[in-house]
Amino acid sequence: MRKLLIAASLAALTALPVTANAQSSERTATGAVIGGTAGAVVAGPVGAVVGGTAGAVIGGPRITRGVKRCWYDSRGFRHCRYR
Repeated sequence: MRKLLIAASLAALTALPVTANAQSSERTATGAVIGGTAGAVVAGPVGAVVGGTAGAVIGGPRITRGVKRCWYDSRGFRHCRYR
């Protein structure tokens, strides 16, 4: 079952279209993996394919947040901002 799950996840990832925007491709890939895993747990191999496809279309969570910039103000408090 584990090998089937890994194979279905890899198949879903390789079937995804390549996009220029890294953020949207990251969301597509994570959505496909999450959907494929959930589908495999619920409905087996067919669910893995359907879940991976639905997850790729819907999208998943954004994992990276960008570059983190931190600084200290004049009172010594640390501030951070993602860009």
